[in-house]
Amino acid sequence: MALLTPLLAFLYHLPQVYKWLLKPYYVASLFMSIGFLMIRKTPGICEHLSTQREDGNPCDFDWREVEILMFLSAIVMMKNRRAITVEQHVGNIILFSKVANVILFFRLDIRMGLLYLTLCIVFLMTCKPPLYMGPEYIKYFSDKTIDDELERDNRVTWIVEFFANWSPECQSFAAVYADLSLKYNCAGLKFGKVDIGRYGDVSKKYKVSTSPLSKQLPSLVLFQGGKEVMRRPQVDKKCRAVSWSFTEENIIREFNLNELYQKSKKLNKSKGDRVFHSI
Repeated sequence: MALLTPLLAFLYHLPQVYKWLLKPYYVASLFMSIGFLMIRKTPGICEHLSTQREDGNPCDFDWREVEILMFLSAIVMMKNRRAITVEQHVGNIILFSKVANVILFFRLDIRMGLLYLTLCIVFLMTCKPPLYMGPEYIKYFSDKTIDDELERDNRVTWIVEFFANWSPECQSFAAVYADLSLKYNCAGLKFGKVDIGRYGDVSKKYKVSTSPLSKQLPSLVLFQGGKEVMRRPQVDKKCRAVSWSFTEENIIREFNLNELYQKSKKLNKSKGDRVFHSI
């Protein structure tokens, strides 16, 4: 039962993720996630491992290992309740599976634990999750272009994502934001992004903290007439981000995207009529 929950979650989402799951980053992560399982169950290797089982079978989990796996499975279930994308679900399973592997390897043999922990650190420092490369209607700003673009035409409404490439939350949200841009982008409603991990001055000007502890990444800000109208997540008086779920439904509702889109289409039509009459 300890492995059943993450396994069922993986199988449930498998049809949606098989394309990107075969990328080297995820292949390596999956092998690392089942490292202890392979060691404990591989004939010719497991016979040489220590065990606390009463029957002395070194090729099966003892009661303490089962307990650790059940505890980590419960944590995965709790974390995945707030996950909004398939990538986040799989990422949580991979992350906490690695944590379980570290604990289990250290308990089995401190040398194996140190070796596995070193491998995890090297992997973390050298390998990054693949960035979203799908279709989108998003304009990417720099510190020199964002102000001019937002103020260029007062009739245009902008929704701008402030993000950082190193943030797992931003990486998971990329596909959701791209899908919204495909559905709602038009001449009067546009979508933009700016990497505040790269442009620190933009982070300070628009008061979006890049600290992992602030939980302000990603931040979505609605601009009308070049001025900020609203943002999510909101920030309280102590400069702490108020918890908010970046689901497509929440964004459509909170930012009134359907209404904004209808107004923008009317703006486009009136602009087209003026062009026609001038001709």
